[in-house]
Amino acid sequence: MNPKPQRRRTASRGLLLVIITGLLAALGVGALASPAFGADCTPDASTACVQGVIKLSTGEPAPDISVSLTGGSGEQQATTDENGRWVFSVTEAGTYTVEVDEASLPEGEFFKSLSSREVQVQLNNQASALFPLTDDPEAAQAAGEAADSGEQAASSAGGFSWARFWQQFVSGIRMGLLIALASLGLSLVFGTTGLSNFAQGEMVTMGGLLAAAFMGLTGNLWLAGIMAVAVSALFGWTQDKILWKPLRRRRLSLMQLMIVSIGLSITLQYVFQFFFGSGVVRIDRSTAATVTIAGVTLTVQSYVAMAISLLAIVAVGLGLMYTRFGRATRAISDNPALARASGIDVDRVINVVWIVGGGLAGLAGVFFGLVFNGLNWFTGGTMLLMFFAAVTLGGLGTAFGAFVGSMIIGMMVELTNIWLPGDLKYATALLLLILILLVRPQGIFGRRERIG
Repeated sequence: MNPKPQRRRTASRGLLLVIITGLLAALGVGALASPAFGADCTPDASTACVQGVIKLSTGEPAPDISVSLTGGSGEQQATTDENGRWVFSVTEAGTYTVEVDEASLPEGEFFKSLSSREVQVQLNNQASALFPLTDDPEAAQAAGEAADSGEQAASSAGGFSWARFWQQFVSGIRMGLLIALASLGLSLVFGTTGLSNFAQGEMVTMGGLLAAAFMGLTGNLWLAGIMAVAVSALFGWTQDKILWKPLRRRRLSLMQLMIVSIGLSITLQYVFQFFFGSGVVRIDRSTAATVTIAGVTLTVQSYVAMAISLLAIVAVGLGLMYTRFGRATRAISDNPALARASGIDVDRVINVVWIVGGGLAGLAGVFFGLVFNGLNWFTGGTMLLMFFAAVTLGGLGTAFGAFVGSMIIGMMVELTNIWLPGDLKYATALLLLILILLVRPQGIFGRRERIG
């Protein structure tokens, strides 16, 4: 009897044990090192959180600042804690106004812009408002006058202004790029295996939660993000090795595989709740700096996330077009039986696809957690329908179609906020999906299946 296969199986089991142990250790540290931000408020199906951090012009926390929230059923009052944090819990979705009492600011501190901001609040989610301070009274006065004139122009236009349009337009690009990161992996897996992976949302959530855990371990945001993406890619490899490959060899139907993915999704959700709780987990607890470019204001993290997302998407696209792995992937998507007969190692290519898909999902999770100031155990689940909508809209199994579909969905989600309530932004994107599929059932870049 040849002992080599036995040694290989033993080594594989040992590697899997190390991976599982490492994941559990990271999750355990994350549960200790990354508590929910705003312990007095936990978003759920009937509750939303409005929160923020106020810091002095020196960067130090600003305690004992009076903050009020108006909207919904009335007005609430709060005071910032020793870390400059404030939080409100609300039970109704809608538009709320957050205002900071200027009289409670320390002497020599002024608002860089207005002392009040409107926020769109959705249940089972969080909303944030930033109030940067400065020690330059002239700069504060100039910024306040500019903000006042902008508000007057917007109100005279009936709620619409070109400044707001471009702000939402760029936000739509940001949302589209983040959706594309997660949707690319979903599309590649579907193209090579035919599996509609309902656990893709949880792979996104895992990336963000692992980044929070590694941030608690290392204190370095870049290192935490890289480690989270690496572990997410490793989790994709592990999934295929111990779950999907054996099930494929047993010749389970696509319906059975889809049900397995739903079960995996639910299992991972319970695992996330066990280790991290149901509250919001923040990757970076510091107040993000904002940058205004051509009148569009976003956080530095948003600009970095958009740039890296675009680079990652371009890299995947070039890899699919010009590398041996990319050509093999496209061959399997077109005809798996013919690809296998021509000498392509189909199982190996599918395994690499799972690694790439896991890494992209993990990267998307890191950016969702940074751009939207935190995530919870169900963040990926809430976005799963958007991922499927993007893949279906662009054309099932096509990477370029997934990218285009993601950009359309992201733009629709953000631009409709100009005219419609925030609660309807996802509904309009799905309505567009339905209308396009009525005209072109195979999606924008999908191919009509031949019969006979």
